[in-house]
Amino acid sequence: PRQRLSVRTLRSSRLSTTAMEACGCVITSQDERKVVERCGKFEDVLDAGFSCVLPCLCQFVKGSISTRIQMLEINAETKTKDNVFVGIKVAVQYQVNGDSQSIQDAMYKLTNPRMQIESYVLDVVRSSVPKIDLDNVFLEKEEIAASIKEMLNTTMGGFGYSILATPVTDIEPNNEVKRAMNEINKAKRLRQAAVDEGEAIKIRSIKEAEAEAARTEIQAKADAEAKFMQGQGIARQRQAIVSGLRDSVNCFKADVAGVDSKQVMDLLLVTQYFDMMKDIGGNSRSNAVFMNHSPGALQDLTQAIQGGFMSSLPAAPSFAQVQR
Repeated sequence: PRQRLSVRTLRSSRLSTTAMEACGCVITSQDERKVVERCGKFEDVLDAGFSCVLPCLCQFVKGSISTRIQMLEINAETKTKDNVFVGIKVAVQYQVNGDSQSIQDAMYKLTNPRMQIESYVLDVVRSSVPKIDLDNVFLEKEEIAASIKEMLNTTMGGFGYSILATPVTDIEPNNEVKRAMNEINKAKRLRQAAVDEGEAIKIRSIKEAEAEAARTEIQAKADAEAKFMQGQGIARQRQAIVSGLRDSVNCFKADVAGVDSKQVMDLLLVTQYFDMMKDIGGNSRSNAVFMNHSPGALQDLTQAIQGGFMSSLPAAPSFAQVQR
């Protein structure tokens, strides 16, 4: 019902407009211009608003031309320089100029401006794209659009039209060609990814080797410093031992008469030997002492211990008196 009502409203509006024009009253919309003829000859262009014509003087409205910006989408199929068929879509935005001469030219010189524009676009596309490879078509679509616009401005300007823009909105190769291009691009990216991965592994290996070398150098310096400090500690320990032994020998010689330094040292060594054996026996972690088990070795050990004791016997006066 609403659609029928709108159709009836449109028909009644047209009938009222025709009736008003028959009476000489013409109403022109803001987005159009109307052409008036007198006896079949161009007379005037009516601007937007209310105007009067004189039917009695053979003045009639020839027709109207829209001044809105119009768009025409054109699909052109052609082949590239490397013999690949592609479909190119061009969107042409055009408009009739507002001056009287342009409206007169648009009214009387062209029957179908859309077909005229389409023919020129096809001509430009099919003459320029075959000079370009498929890969470069995507890169040079701005140049193609500029060529189309220049051609249309030159030709359609004489008919009262101005071309505002002619962008290339889509480039569609054959499906098999697109699949092949995707495979090539995929292989290229995989190859580049492999190269990048190898370069990353190389850099990581180099950095790890450098870090390992730095750690080794630091560890070597630390070990050297530790050995140096350990050597100093051992040297100081031995120096303290020697100093203590010297003090012990001097003190023993001062308290006991008739004893030389060698006898005192032998006694100290025997004492340290027994202290060492005591520590080994008292340590829970030491449960074995490795010694030469041959009878000759045991006899040598016995003689060495006895010799140490016997060499120190003259140092005790009371023991010497008992022997007498």
